[in-house]
Amino acid sequence: MTTNGTSSTTKRRWPDRLWIVRHGESSGNVARDAADAGGLAFIDIAERDMDVPLSARGQQQSRALARWFAALPADEQPTAVLSSTYLRARQTAEQVIQRGGTHRDAALVLDERLREKEFGILDRLTRLGIEQRFPDQAEARTRVGKFYHRPPGGESWCDVILRLRSVLDTVSLHYSQPGSRVLIVAHQVIVLCFRYLVEEMTEEQVLAIDRQSDVVNCGVTEYALDASSDAATDPQRLSLVRYNFAAPLEQAGAPVTASPDRPAGAR
Repeated sequence: MTTNGTSSTTKRRWPDRLWIVRHGESSGNVARDAADAGGLAFIDIAERDMDVPLSARGQQQSRALARWFAALPADEQPTAVLSSTYLRARQTAEQVIQRGGTHRDAALVLDERLREKEFGILDRLTRLGIEQRFPDQAEARTRVGKFYHRPPGGESWCDVILRLRSVLDTVSLHYSQPGSRVLIVAHQVIVLCFRYLVEEMTEEQVLAIDRQSDVVNCGVTEYALDASSDAATDPQRLSLVRYNFAAPLEQAGAPVTASPDRPAGAR
């Protein structure tokens, strides 16, 4: 039955819970901090960005995150885990699964759409390095703003948002049945761009959140299905439960770190 051309029932859109988590501290985060502290232009990392592993602290953080999920009742744990294909995110997600932090049937699904924002010619450069080697890009980013600035060979936040829209479509299509609970493990900009999409923010709103603080490594952003939504007439909404939640680390005595992903001038 339809009313004014609109179906009387609307397909359920969201899982019961959605967690979006930044990976644990990586060796790239450590190298970036060292480069900034030393006033260097270049971040000394041997691997490709997608092959950068967790640091020792990142491994500790990932274990703490896994223990927090494992302490949840079985009917509240993730039933699906989606991860960026980048090694540091994959390692973080694997810790959660291997240490009993998910429902027994949950499997790890790698999704390249969840990858880190691509920095193009600015990759491995500190803010100082960008200003020295590509002053035109530093000026363009200041003028246009990080939301729209796309470095040559790289992505803007808008480009990232474009691919994440299809991730949310996948979640809606495959993981929205009653009882579904989805954990996404990815990167700092990904967490912020998901907030932009899920909460239908403006550019100004999401950048204001970004200015307040960096997303902590293994910080938890959690949404719950809005109980006030009427499944018969409303596609339903997700309500923010918590953002940048570091208690799983603090409770386990793991270090809390929030080094931005590199390069500093392009995040």
